[in-house]
Amino acid sequence: MSNRPTSTTDAGIPAPSDEFSLSVGPNGPLLLQDHYLIQKMAHFNRERVPERVVHAKGGGAYGVMRITEDVSQYTKADLFQKGKETELFLRFSTVAGELGSADTARDPRGFAIKFYTEHGNYDIVGNNTPIFFIRDPQKFSDFIHSQKRRADNHLHDNNMQWDFWTLSPESAHQVSFLMTDRGTPKTWRNMHGFGSHTFLWYNAAGEKFWVKYHFKTEQGIENLTDAEAKAIAATDPDHHIRDLHTAIARGDHPSWTVNVQIMPFEAAADYRFNPFDLTKVWPHVDYPEITIGRFTLNRNPVNYFAEVEQSGFEPSNLVPGVGASPDKMLQGRLFSYPDTHRYRIGANYQQLPVNAPKVPVHSYNRDGSMRFANGGDPVYAPNSLNGPVADPSLYAGEDYHLTGDIVRSAYCRHAEDDDYVQPRALWENVLSETDRAHMVGNIVAHASAPEVTTDTKKRVVEYWANVHKNLGESVAKGLGVA
Repeated sequence: MSNRPTSTTDAGIPAPSDEFSLSVGPNGPLLLQDHYLIQKMAHFNRERVPERVVHAKGGGAYGVMRITEDVSQYTKADLFQKGKETELFLRFSTVAGELGSADTARDPRGFAIKFYTEHGNYDIVGNNTPIFFIRDPQKFSDFIHSQKRRADNHLHDNNMQWDFWTLSPESAHQVSFLMTDRGTPKTWRNMHGFGSHTFLWYNAAGEKFWVKYHFKTEQGIENLTDAEAKAIAATDPDHHIRDLHTAIARGDHPSWTVNVQIMPFEAAADYRFNPFDLTKVWPHVDYPEITIGRFTLNRNPVNYFAEVEQSGFEPSNLVPGVGASPDKMLQGRLFSYPDTHRYRIGANYQQLPVNAPKVPVHSYNRDGSMRFANGGDPVYAPNSLNGPVADPSLYAGEDYHLTGDIVRSAYCRHAEDDDYVQPRALWENVLSETDRAHMVGNIVAHASAPEVTTDTKKRVVEYWANVHKNLGESVAKGLGVA
């Protein structure tokens, strides 16, 4: 007698056969009453949820964060208290590529963390760069469209990318990062992560601070050259997924230090750069990084679809002690991320195990497709029937004064705000001679694609000449542009 379990329908009913459909005689037509066949076929037709429009290709793992320093003077958030250990799930990804794209493509990498805290889930949805291509969400869908496929021939088009970038000078800082070898990290384990946005921290006394998150790899930064990245893409397009899973499986658990930059609340008003502009960093000479803990990834998902593909991260998951800032890109993401999850995996996506908090949920939300934990009465608030009630005191400190007319406008410029000053500093002060040579080579190779027009190439040269004269001259020489 076999010890193997009996296969069943999705309702748990023993299956009639794993091999044969119900037919009229061995050679006759199939019968509609073969409900097991129909269930299998119907489910197969629906077993792919829509892929993410952005960050489609990725992988992830579980871990734990431990806080080693006392930052209670800055935030009362439970997960950041000294000695606290918090379970987490981290998803890495490429940004522009589709599900079948190569892991080593030149692209920013998503770095999204879900912390399962005692006050519910806190999500930090960032990248492996501290900045981004744009500073206003009005341009986000246009930016992503420029990275995707043309309408006519359904092909990627480098001319579209350079057309958008050169007409959006605020992109220069991020494109500079992208065109260095950091645009092709060796593995997910060998890259930093960043919250990228500026966030609000407030302590138990209601005092406020601005904060940026930096997650520094303890494995060391390692990158691929353009040639190495393309060679791996040709032989192992799932290189990063394979590397992370294999490393954790063999007990080589990757880790990152958790660093923050803290800015006094009042200092933001006249800081030399706009501290809420996602295309800018806070120079460390002004606000040094402070190490407050570390996290380690120590457990692989058991099922990729259930735990990675269906994971949902949203910057709007903010716990007491943490708030949003006036960063326009962050403000747009507060809406767009949960909205895309509702479309992609359903209104009740937060009941899926990977997304579900570790604490009880007391919500007046009800029903909807696939809901299985549905609260009873009362179904409304306020009520006199002992239903849950909000506690505004938990969020005392997140409020601050704002004033101004309703306008459609760029940010007001601060003293040293300029779209090229920080990428120029990157070129002059951070990159080695080898880094610079690789950056020029990567730019020239990308902008030499046959679809890139002569006019666009001229704008590419202008774009980089604005960053630095030598960089512009080197790109011009490589592209054959006077």
